[in-house]
Amino acid sequence: MATAFRIPAAVEVVSDPEILGGWPCVAGTRIPAETILLYIKAGAPVAEIVTDYPTLPFGGVDAVRRWAEREGRL
Repeated sequence: MATAFRIPAAVEVVSDPEILGGWPCVAGTRIPAETILLYIKAGAPVAEIVTDYPTLPFGGVDAVRRWAEREGRL
């Protein structure tokens, strides 16, 4: 019998004027991308970031990293 599993949708950084006044944040949260970016720039391990932000979805750190690279911020 085959086991079905769900592949999580890719997490992205989004900007919505109704959420945090349009500041970029991790989709589905109110976590500012800039906040996670500060952790990344400080060299914090993913485990520390997830401990400090337990509502950050799986892939959230990578999404912020991709966003920062696209925006020339990393």
